Amino acid sequence: MTGQDTEKSELTMDSRDNTGAGTQYIARTIKWQQHILVNICDEELLGTTVKNGEVDMAISREYFGSDKVNEAEAINLVRSSSIVNLAGSRIVSKVVDANLASERAVKQVGDVCFLMIYKF
Repeated sequence: MTGQDTEKSELTMDSRDNTGAGTQYIARTIKWQQHILVNICDEELLGTTVKNGEVDMAISREYFGSDKVNEAEAINLVRSSSIVNLAGSRIVSKVVDANLASERAVKQVGDVCFLMIYKF
C-alpha cells in the first residue's frame, strides 16, 4: 500500500488517474458449467495479506490470477460474468460508479474494500 492510500474507506479514492487510462487490475476468469466467475483485484494488492482482528485474507495470484486488465476490460468482465469477486478500493469504486452493484454491498477488511456479486 502506498502513502496516498490513507482514505481507503471512501469508495471514490482513485485520484491518481480519474480517466482510468493506464490503471491496471489483475483478473482471473473461470468457466464452470454455464456460469462465468471472475476475480479482480487492484494490481498493487496482489501478494498482500489484509488483516482485521481475527480475519486474515490473502490476495494471492492463485485466486486472483495474473492477467492484467485495464478499467474498460475489468468492467466488461464484471458485466459478462455470473459471479464476481472484487478486492480493492479502485475496482470496487469503478463497479459501483458503473451501477453494477450497490455501495451497501461493499464490505471492508482492514482498509481494503471487497465486493461479491451474484447474478442468478
